[in-house]
Amino acid sequence: MTSSLRFLGLLAISGLVSAAEAPAATGPAAAAAAVEAAKAKAHNQDFYNYIFIVLASLIAAFTLWRVGIESVKYVRTLTCLNNDTQKYFAVPSKSWASFKKHLLYAPVFSKRHNREIQLSSAMNVGTLPTRFQLIFLLSYFGTNVIFCVYSIDWALPAASAAKELRNRTGILAVVNMIPLFVMAARNNPLMNWLNLSFDSFNLLHRWTGRIVVLEAITHAISWGVSAYIGGGWAAISKAITGTPFITYGFIAIVAFVVIAFQANSILRHAFYETFKYLHIALVILVIIGLWYHLKLAKLPQITLLYGVIALWGAERATRILKVMYRNVGKGGSQTLVEALPGNASRVTITMARPWTFKPGQHAYLYMPAIGMMTSHPFSIAWSEEAENLDPEKLAMNRQDILEMQKTQMSFIIRARTGFTSKLYKKAEAAPGGKFYTKCFAEGPYGGMHMMHSYGSVMMFAGGVGITHQVPHVRDLVAGYANGTVAARKIVLVWIIQSPEHLEWIRPWMTAILAMDKRRDVLRIMLFVSRPRSTKEIHSPSATVQMFPGRPNIETLMDIEMENQVGALGVSVCGSGALSDDVRRAVRTRQHAGNIDFVEEAFSW
Repeated sequence: MTSSLRFLGLLAISGLVSAAEAPAATGPAAAAAAVEAAKAKAHNQDFYNYIFIVLASLIAAFTLWRVGIESVKYVRTLTCLNNDTQKYFAVPSKSWASFKKHLLYAPVFSKRHNREIQLSSAMNVGTLPTRFQLIFLLSYFGTNVIFCVYSIDWALPAASAAKELRNRTGILAVVNMIPLFVMAARNNPLMNWLNLSFDSFNLLHRWTGRIVVLEAITHAISWGVSAYIGGGWAAISKAITGTPFITYGFIAIVAFVVIAFQANSILRHAFYETFKYLHIALVILVIIGLWYHLKLAKLPQITLLYGVIALWGAERATRILKVMYRNVGKGGSQTLVEALPGNASRVTITMARPWTFKPGQHAYLYMPAIGMMTSHPFSIAWSEEAENLDPEKLAMNRQDILEMQKTQMSFIIRARTGFTSKLYKKAEAAPGGKFYTKCFAEGPYGGMHMMHSYGSVMMFAGGVGITHQVPHVRDLVAGYANGTVAARKIVLVWIIQSPEHLEWIRPWMTAILAMDKRRDVLRIMLFVSRPRSTKEIHSPSATVQMFPGRPNIETLMDIEMENQVGALGVSVCGSGALSDDVRRAVRTRQHAGNIDFVEEAFSW
């Protein structure tokens, strides 16, 4: 939402510019000026339309991309259900492999992508985009630059040219508010439609906001130039303090500038909760100022502002409705929080209503007793159906049975700072290391990257990142036993600091190891980076092995590719450094086999 605020502020300024108009003149010069103004207005309307055309074209292109990718996966799954060799799908396409290696999976430079750039332990600058993302962002930025300056008559006097530039940039800033707010939404329909993650849309949201900020600044400077030429600094000061239309625009701009500073990556990461609340408050302030600004000037861009307000309101209402439906009624949701070794908490929520769960999904948790009005995203580590065994509610028919079923969802939450630290400390201090509390789960979100079509699957997890991979492991093992997936080899690599971290998922891993035909398809490798002694390192069986130290990602991947079955899907969820190591290993082997890469990340 940071970008939204910036964007809104810009818009406010844009309106301000249009306000200070000179009294209407008459004569041939005035007629010629009117003709030029009409031409400029027509050009502005054209570029107003062009931005929407560009956005629609991008959605159409990504839709075709998604249809093509999903069609290939669907055909591959059907073809490989009864095929244990899958040799055809193990061979890479040279052109597609090159595209993935040099653009789709490639970081901007040699390796670093998801590993955060830190100036110190408390100063996080953020991450770098991939080359494909960078090209996309630069292309959209370049399109906006061209739309801002094209067809403006730069031979006109400075005041007139500045006026044209002011109007053009103001209009484009308002138009870009629509995608800006859409990309900020959790309940963005384009996520499932285009199969793009919230992380990707969050990146686009931030950079679209920066584009809007630049357009708004240009808009404000252009207005300032025009006003200064007409009456100097006194005219600018008088307009800001004496004209309500400009005053409200100025208020919106000030709020926007504040957001531009407080939303930078360093402050956003260091004080996220403060940033979020201040961000929302400033967005509201900007919207109010901008609405008055556009309303008083009777500018047509107010229609777009209404659209932005409607989008934001509808998305917030959807969140509330989801929370109410999932957690309220039928006894409500019940939550158990347990303290685990290694500074982690296990949160188990028995939902008020059944919840259809897919591997890879996450939910936002609200715990009023821990943090009032705060919500945090966590991967759903385990989900199963539990029955209400209340003897007073015996099942009499199928409907009764369905009503008695309850969805239980479990999360592993590592204690860091803020909310997660408070949660763990409260559980640790509670009798027996556990307590019951009220929790509201919002979701589900995500779960777009299924691994069913791959004959070979490698999943890497670092620490609590195992919560993303466990559901996939269970899903693939069950699918192998039922003959509904292409998977013939599943390898899970989990890097932990201490053997005590195994307790995080012990009950779920026990259930997976007891699954039918598990030994035929699943192999687990545990790497303990900081063992206290060699006695802690022991392998329970040939399919579940434990090693000291950190894994050599390149070597592990080479071993699996020697006997690769079909296409190889590689997934990673962990630290930025681990993700970048796995990404590099996948990229350098694109021409050695058919390999796809899936990274689960959540940045803000």
